[in-house]
Amino acid sequence: MRQPILKPQTSAIALGMEPVQIAAAAPRMSGQVAGDSGSRAALDRLHAAVAELKAVAVQPLLQQAVGALQADDFKTGGDLAIKALEMDERNGFGWYLLAIARERAGDFALSVKCYESALALIPDHAEVANDLGRLAYRMGMVGTAEKLFAHYLANHPGSYEAANNLACAVRDQGRFAEAIEILRPAIHATPDSALLWNTLGTVIGEEGDPATSTTFFDEALRLDPLFAKARYNRGNARLSRGDRQGALEDCETAMQAAMAPEEWLMMELARSTILMALGRVGEGWDAYEARLQPAFADVTHYLIDRPKWTPDSDLAGRTLLVIGEQGLGDEVMFANVLPDLVEALGPEGRLILAVEPRLVPLFQRSFPDALVGPHATFKVDARSVRAVTFLEDLQTIDLWTPIGSLLRRFRRTVEAFPARERFLTPNPARVAHWQSKLAPRPGLRVGLLWKSLLINSARHRFFSPFEQWAPILKTPGVSFINLQYGDCDAELEFARREFGVEIFQPPEIDLKQDLDDIAALCCATDLVLGFSNATINLAGACGAPIWLMTVDGAWTRLGSDAYPWYPQARCFSSGDYQDWTPVMAEVAEALKLRAG
Repeated sequence: MRQPILKPQTSAIALGMEPVQIAAAAPRMSGQVAGDSGSRAALDRLHAAVAELKAVAVQPLLQQAVGALQADDFKTGGDLAIKALEMDERNGFGWYLLAIARERAGDFALSVKCYESALALIPDHAEVANDLGRLAYRMGMVGTAEKLFAHYLANHPGSYEAANNLACAVRDQGRFAEAIEILRPAIHATPDSALLWNTLGTVIGEEGDPATSTTFFDEALRLDPLFAKARYNRGNARLSRGDRQGALEDCETAMQAAMAPEEWLMMELARSTILMALGRVGEGWDAYEARLQPAFADVTHYLIDRPKWTPDSDLAGRTLLVIGEQGLGDEVMFANVLPDLVEALGPEGRLILAVEPRLVPLFQRSFPDALVGPHATFKVDARSVRAVTFLEDLQTIDLWTPIGSLLRRFRRTVEAFPARERFLTPNPARVAHWQSKLAPRPGLRVGLLWKSLLINSARHRFFSPFEQWAPILKTPGVSFINLQYGDCDAELEFARREFGVEIFQPPEIDLKQDLDDIAALCCATDLVLGFSNATINLAGACGAPIWLMTVDGAWTRLGSDAYPWYPQARCFSSGDYQDWTPVMAEVAEALKLRAG
């Protein structure tokens, strides 16, 4: 059996890259940022501006560059812009043309620098700020985009596109009321703009009101029946309201329109989760591969130069590298498939696991015959890149795959999920340690989770405000143990002051970093209760009893009434993002029975 060679982990500094955390590639509503620096109208305006530079020596080159861009020849346009800049490096229009050419070539990092140079040299040409803002927005630099869009709107106060773009940037930072106030006068002035109604719908939808957002998407589609993004967004809103079939119809209709590849892939990812919510699990996993396509906006690029595993690959006796992906909770949840994979590899096969660094001890204990090490993720030119730096020689690997792709072969139906007690193994000594620490706590010992650190923009609606936990926290015969990572001092004090409940804070543990010990702590409780986040996935994977509060139609339930990933899980569902009160009452009543 060939043994992979280990080496010390390469540092981010040595690689010249910035380490980052990657969240799950999730479908989201699309509030369209308007404008296109390479559009016919934009280039016509640029041609007119360049034509006025008659006293400038490089003007003929600039006009030729604009002509090349108008003919969609972005390479020639970029080359001509460079020639103009070689003659006059302080010509702002030369930098602007080069920025457009590099953006169209996919070189976003250089394009940003060119836009910045153009903006510094021709600050009165406000279109540069809008174009730079669009590119910054596309690259996830939302705060920067907001400033640039605000600059453009100040110079074009009557532009509904400028208001739309600024509202999109503000919305994506969770400032929903402010986004609405930006859109309100623009809609009043331009009520026939389908673009504005669509963006308003996304703000309301992400704020947590899918019913009202549907009304605005309907208005956008009345004004423009071929508006694909509005139809796609309406599908997301319908899914939030439990109309899975209607959501699929809207999504598939939207995908028939002509659009950029990245937009189509975004919709394909949404379609994959709708299919899974409908119970069409195998089709859903096939469509979920959209997340790996290079044109997908949030794609993670893997630095693995080896053959890629496919569902029909022969695994017996092979050496397979499996790389964790998406968010931490997804990485744990997808590990449900690993015991089946070990069986498929057989006694002569070899499994190598690259997981989030904090998960290494837990996965090494759970799969003692596998080689387990940390993956490393960096930002390179605004793109996420994941590498396996603990292996010296990747040639020892026969095949590799992101962990989520394995589900296409091993979990094509709900019935394919086995009723295993657990698939990860907590540290038994630490479980015993935490059992002794919790022993003095009277009654039923319940671990509590109420939020995710990834609550931003749309995600916040999947969690209840802490004040609504009152019926649960006041349940007699229950001792609550805090499992919530992040800053939660305010909530603990609120429970103490308003509910008269002391939530026990486990000593000497970092609830964000010490994942191996957190898994043991979860297994030392009688029950783990809360919303879906990384910790509740750890608890479920390690076999702890979990009660999961979720929404109707959550795709991870795969069209079932249960939670196939963790057979011991009990689900409590809400059909209304805006009101978790019925769910809280139901959980409180069940908890009272359990404690009794």
